[in-house]
Amino acid sequence: THLHSDHIVGLPDLWLSGWLDGRREKPIRLFGPEGTSRMMKHLVKAFEYDIHIRIEDDKCSPSGAIVQVTEVQEGIVFDEGGVKVTAFHVDHRPITPSFGYRIDYAGRSVVMSGDTRFSENLIRFAKGVDLLIHEVGDAAQTLMQKYPSLARAIDHHTSAREAGEIFQRTSPGLAVYTHILHAGLKVSDLISRTRSVYSGPLLAGEDLMKFIVGDEVIVHKPEAYP
Repeated sequence: THLHSDHIVGLPDLWLSGWLDGRREKPIRLFGPEGTSRMMKHLVKAFEYDIHIRIEDDKCSPSGAIVQVTEVQEGIVFDEGGVKVTAFHVDHRPITPSFGYRIDYAGRSVVMSGDTRFSENLIRFAKGVDLLIHEVGDAAQTLMQKYPSLARAIDHHTSAREAGEIFQRTSPGLAVYTHILHAGLKVSDLISRTRSVYSGPLLAGEDLMKFIVGDEVIVHKPEAYP
């Protein structure tokens, strides 16, 4: 969605562990905003030795280490096998461009907001989707007064009440929080603020949570670790 570090630091693991442990033999395809190609060129250089030794010693497929980058603009960025992915601009200024994505398949639809303030453009692309996965960020007022850097960070995101307004206007089959920021607050506080303007289906996302999108959205919560 954008090139903030917290959104890309897992990329080398996905790329290289998927190649080594998954024995991927085809290039991995990467879609992202302007700057993605330059970032990947530097990452390939940084992992040059590792890539070399995995090919020579672990006998990994050389083609599996290749990354094919597509830098996207707003519009359809992928349309294969009935799956259509549409990128749209969101407001995460001064980080530009920053994108949300809509995925359509077999009459079903999912939107992921990426990081954004309240966005009219997102509302336009998300109306009536089956599943809307949207970021949320709020903090206790006392903390924002005490820590100006926190207030600046929160200003780059969508408050819980604003998220409720977005959900109210888009009417998704299910709305799910992601990228949950709640400094000095409980997640239940965020839900209460959203509920002040939105009464539809709502869930706070968790790591490893799964969604099956059909006539209704079925949620599988992650199993507890032993």
